[in-house]
Amino acid sequence: MSNIKACIFDLDGTLTDTIRAIAHFGNLALGAFGMPPIPTEDYKIYVGDGRDKLIHRILNVYDNDNEEMFEKVRKVYDENYEKDYLYDTDAYDGIKELLSELKNKNIKIAVCSNKPDNVVHFVTDTIFGENYFDAVSGVIDGMPTKPNPYTPLKIAEKLGVRTDECLFLGDTNVDIFTAKNAKMTSVGVLWGFRTRDELVQAGADYIAEKPQVILQLTAD
Repeated sequence: MSNIKACIFDLDGTLTDTIRAIAHFGNLALGAFGMPPIPTEDYKIYVGDGRDKLIHRILNVYDNDNEEMFEKVRKVYDENYEKDYLYDTDAYDGIKELLSELKNKNIKIAVCSNKPDNVVHFVTDTIFGENYFDAVSGVIDGMPTKPNPYTPLKIAEKLGVRTDECLFLGDTNVDIFTAKNAKMTSVGVLWGFRTRDELVQAGADYIAEKPQVILQLTAD
């Protein structure tokens, strides 16, 4: 695909391995109100649509998803998470090498996440280095979230590339739907939180088993 000029990455489950951290903070919040912990593996099906939907889903496990409990659990979740954004979080194996090679090929790299914008910037600056990416966008209050194409389209505009010159990469069906809505080439990654079946059923244009596969998709 010689026309690729930019790669836009999801964060959790694509660039960074955060499932243990998400489960940790989710279970701390549940435990504060007497609800037992949920297995870490189960969190893989609850993430992908932002913090609020995550909390609704874990409360629903205990048939306890009402407005009052949601507000209480979200408050505890945020309080704990804000103390340590990098708890048990790091880049997946091969990701830093992939990003370095993409930069060497003059392919622009960006991050598009449903996490809060300030958190996304903190995590990417700390793990990868300040201003390492050409664009970084999380969610700001009032902004449409993935799978709405608003943010990836804004990123493409900032990078000065056409949508058909972008790969959009992520580990969930939300990311694949986002790519399609933005008219970008979708790449489902298998090292994250969801299954090959989910990514295929969502209509991913390509499936990447390892980060290095992405270099083949950007080959001249």
